[in-house]
Amino acid sequence: MANPDRLSGIAAFVEAAEAGNFSMAAERMHLSRSAVAKSVARLEQRLGTRLFHRSTRSQHLTAEGTLFYQRCLRVLAELEQAEAALAQGQLALKGRLRLSMPGLLGRTLIAPLLFALAEQHPGLQWELSLTDRRVDLIEEGFDLAIRSGDLPDNHDYQTRPLGQQHMVLCASPAYLAQRGRPDTPAALTQFDCLIYGRAQQTASWRFEAGATPAQRVDVPARLCLDDLGALLDATLAGLGIARLPLWLVRADLDSGRLLPVLGDSLSVGYPLQLLWPAARQITQRLRLVIDTLAEQLPTRLAGLG
Repeated sequence: MANPDRLSGIAAFVEAAEAGNFSMAAERMHLSRSAVAKSVARLEQRLGTRLFHRSTRSQHLTAEGTLFYQRCLRVLAELEQAEAALAQGQLALKGRLRLSMPGLLGRTLIAPLLFALAEQHPGLQWELSLTDRRVDLIEEGFDLAIRSGDLPDNHDYQTRPLGQQHMVLCASPAYLAQRGRPDTPAALTQFDCLIYGRAQQTASWRFEAGATPAQRVDVPARLCLDDLGALLDATLAGLGIARLPLWLVRADLDSGRLLPVLGDSLSVGYPLQLLWPAARQITQRLRLVIDTLAEQLPTRLAGLG
């Protein structure tokens, strides 16, 4: 981590060099003379060289101090130009970003937010991997991943929460008219359940209602699909009861194409999180993506955006 006194020491040094003595520099900086002198002394100690010749009557730059002063002027001038450009909106973000995210969630909710950023910042280059496979960020060189579900403790990564994927148990009106409705979570074992996953014969669905302790029900899979879009299609086709994210089925629930099942029992959702390698520096472009998703994605997850 950079020394927080580094810039203050340089500022005191430049003021002292231009003023000709520490007293005048202290007046310009609204500090005491001793504060300026100590700041310059710490700078000299860090650099390992003397910047000023000091005597009881005079103070002037050493040869090394003169060279360092000239370099400091160029650095400060560049800082001023950067501040001016930033104030005028001219400091463009540039570089490549590699992101991984779940397929349908990424395509439906996340990609539109990133497309808006791409339009605002034409200097950015994007590589988006939309897959439900959990990529290895470090081995595969990704800057950022969006992950659904609980994450194990791992000091190799940093995380930031994006909210909950609220899950809804639902079915088509035709299916419920034919088979009736389960009145408790346990009754789901007597119905056709549509499962998200790979090669599963059963799935464990978790429910909670108010102060009642959470309940897990192992439901048999009539149909198991590893694609949320296909799972939604099967539900709309009347093949059974599915557990789907609210953001995905909000429009179908509002239109009546799907109906909620067990409305008094909340199907527990999954946390959605951002994940990036802890050892990697958070660049300005990466910070932009992290902050944008953290600010805008929660409302979309709730089916409100």
